[in-house]
Amino acid sequence: MRTRPVRHRRSRMLAVGAGAAVAVLAAGMGGSAFAATVFSDTFADGDASGWSKSGGTWAVSGGVFSQSSASSELAHQFAGQTGWTDYQVQARVRPDGFGSSTGLVGVAARSSSSTKMYRLALLGSGRAELQAVNGSQITALGSASVGASAGTWYTLRIEATGSTIRGFVNGTQIASGSNSLVSAGRIGLVTAYARGSFDDVTVDSSVATPTTPPTTSPPPSTPPPTTTPPPSGSWPTPTASQKVDATIAVSGTFDGGLKRYYGIGDGGQSESQDPMFVLAAGATLRNVIIGAPAGDGVHCEGNCTLVNVWWEDVAEDAATFRGGTTYTVDGGGARSASDKVFQHNGPGTVHIRNFRVENSGKFYRACGNCSTSYQRHVVMDNVTATSTKVLAGINTNWGDTARFTRITILNDPDRDTRICVKYKGVPKGSEPTEIGEGADGVNCLYSESDITWR
Repeated sequence: MRTRPVRHRRSRMLAVGAGAAVAVLAAGMGGSAFAATVFSDTFADGDASGWSKSGGTWAVSGGVFSQSSASSELAHQFAGQTGWTDYQVQARVRPDGFGSSTGLVGVAARSSSSTKMYRLALLGSGRAELQAVNGSQITALGSASVGASAGTWYTLRIEATGSTIRGFVNGTQIASGSNSLVSAGRIGLVTAYARGSFDDVTVDSSVATPTTPPTTSPPPSTPPPTTTPPPSGSWPTPTASQKVDATIAVSGTFDGGLKRYYGIGDGGQSESQDPMFVLAAGATLRNVIIGAPAGDGVHCEGNCTLVNVWWEDVAEDAATFRGGTTYTVDGGGARSASDKVFQHNGPGTVHIRNFRVENSGKFYRACGNCSTSYQRHVVMDNVTATSTKVLAGINTNWGDTARFTRITILNDPDRDTRICVKYKGVPKGSEPTEIGEGADGVNCLYSESDITWR
């Protein structure tokens, strides 16, 4: 079957700002000890709330946060908590133009002020340098030639553990040093005499706690908070069944009360089948069981949310994300998808959480030969998979990413399930080719601890 037309989400740490949400996303950034994602921002919602500016001309456009003045001596955006100590910060960074060979674009960790921090910078000379910055005094902890050039995306990561500071470019360590300049501070996006763009910012920490105790704490008798349990093995019983003769258009919220809807298409893989539901931009579909035949499942024409939606027998695709920038699948399950469950044709990020998939081919596929070659992203958290060949297929030549946390693979003693498969995306009319698989810290983002085999 042809890969049908199918990139960052927006979520922040608790208490970043008024509209912030807890980030429970996978960073999976190589083999470090950092596991808990405490901050994440993809700018997909079009704003930069939660960030504080110091110099430069900043704007969010197209899901990217950019600084457009090459004449700014020093431009920063800061986020996070001043009490953060040991953590790693990672971001995708694109130099858009250097004002001089001394110009730089990069990320910062442990920023205790606008002039005191650790900084990993791409320089106009083509090198990457890990720096301890204390006002005008800059100490290089290490550097490497990475051929940094304008117009190219790079994944930068700083790991700060005690006095050990490490810098990584595209998953490869380029510098490491011991320095005690600053022990805690916020994260930062930085330019100096350069224009630059930033995306996919995440902060992971196993000990990201303030250096001083919180002002309030739960009483000793209050039990600790629990994480969302893995999706249960039971499938819901329909409250009723309704045959559908024509596509149901949804704007606003459609709550099916766990009724089964069926009757569109022939139950096969024909690409000419109509969808069961078409969701307008901003629509929500919840508490729906989609039976067979189901045609082409659900189409999202813009940002959409699917809550507790169950596909009993996936025909062509369970859902296709066509327009918008942010799509959320929360709860529910799908089974018997001979090809794909979720097809990502449009731009943006698909978030899938608290979901179970059974007896399927690819759980998620970023389109590899659509008429428009967008950059696409998927974030999976708390997903249980049984008898599923591939969890995610992405196109690394277009900068796609897949992040995984709390993934449980059932009944696979030989570990045949492929977590993240990489393809080379091609123009419409050609077929994408598989070029690799597995965690790499750049496109496929997870660690062994993110995957549980049972």
